[in-house]
Amino acid sequence: MTTATERAFRTDAPRILGAVARSTGDLQVAEDAVQEAFARAVAEEAAGREPANAAAWITTVAKRIAVDMRRREGTAVRAAPMLAAEAARAADRQAEIDMQADEVFTGDERLELILLVCHPDVAEETRVALALRFVCDVPTAQVAEVFLVQEPTMAARLTRAKKRIHDSRLRFTAGDDAALTARLPDALTTVYLLYTVGHARADGRLRTDAIELARDAYRLRPHDEEAAGLLALLLLTEARQTTRLSDADEFVTLADADRSRWNAGMLAEGERLATVALSGAAGLPGRFALQAAIAGLHGIAPTWEATDWAAIARLYDGLVRDWPSAAAQLGRVVARGYSVDVGPEAALADLDAHPELFDGVVAAQALAVRADLLRLAGDARAADAYAAAIEAAQDARVRRFLQARLDGLAGSDGLGS
Repeated sequence: MTTATERAFRTDAPRILGAVARSTGDLQVAEDAVQEAFARAVAEEAAGREPANAAAWITTVAKRIAVDMRRREGTAVRAAPMLAAEAARAADRQAEIDMQADEVFTGDERLELILLVCHPDVAEETRVALALRFVCDVPTAQVAEVFLVQEPTMAARLTRAKKRIHDSRLRFTAGDDAALTARLPDALTTVYLLYTVGHARADGRLRTDAIELARDAYRLRPHDEEAAGLLALLLLTEARQTTRLSDADEFVTLADADRSRWNAGMLAEGERLATVALSGAAGLPGRFALQAAIAGLHGIAPTWEATDWAAIARLYDGLVRDWPSAAAQLGRVVARGYSVDVGPEAALADLDAHPELFDGVVAAQALAVRADLLRLAGDARAADAYAAAIEAAQDARVRRFLQARLDGLAGSDGLGS
């Protein structure tokens, strides 16, 4: 049987860290304080004094530990005025905590903590990695996978970055409009990657956390088209989640998906926000607004055959200009392959004009796209292309999906999942 402290660690640790970091303005101090507070909670439970609300108790204790740590450093008043006020209040409190206090833990300051670690003195990639690891609770090994580096390398980067933020004494508050504007793009990228990790691993908790954080960002900046675009993108993607896999845990293509099972409420909200994101752009729409618009066109299509591929291809043109990632380039090729304005032969020429796609992290996906385009074009080379894609694929489910495509070349399945 799990204890209250164990449950708090599993479900509330990132929120507790966010709450403490918000009051300290220092991730390293907050992390140390939270670890100590959890240790004290374990000791209290061992002594038979289990708190009525473990998360609230640990948060309160961690904040007091952080105040004591900063007071000992002699920097509370100078480096963090909020801590000076907290220290004064703490002095008037009881020396011991009432273990049965009925305090409800509801706070969620993770977005502010993400903005805190998106520090201008830290490299952009490392800022996002810090947020994923320490705010979103993504294990270091998975963060390393996202950034295509070894786990020890990523661990060393994270340690150095935390120390740099701690030593700089620079802080972030939501009321600092200039800092918010500068740091928000990194925060949005962090939330996007959090959802991506959850989507790739079918982790509903990470996807839910990402959507909650996207809502927080949109509430913080309701007139920011990229904040609206990110929330729209996540909602439109999540709306189709129930049909992404079959009952046998195999991939289901958009062509085969039962659209009646899509979440109508999420689709409606996502489509509205996608429209806001596109119409609110002062200049060219940003990457999240464009991705949301693409997802919205898939969402409003009543059938696979009714998908407006020409419009999707035009949106991908803009996305590749703004965000020339391998994923965006492959998405553009797929859309052009289905567009009546282009077709699979021309899309194949586009794909083959980018040989770097077949050597990088999306190599297996690029090979699969090439095989699908050859099949659409009625080219006999499709079989060999599917065989090459199967050999390159690392995931067993992907290999089974591609094998089914190879086995059913005479069929008329659609691209994508």
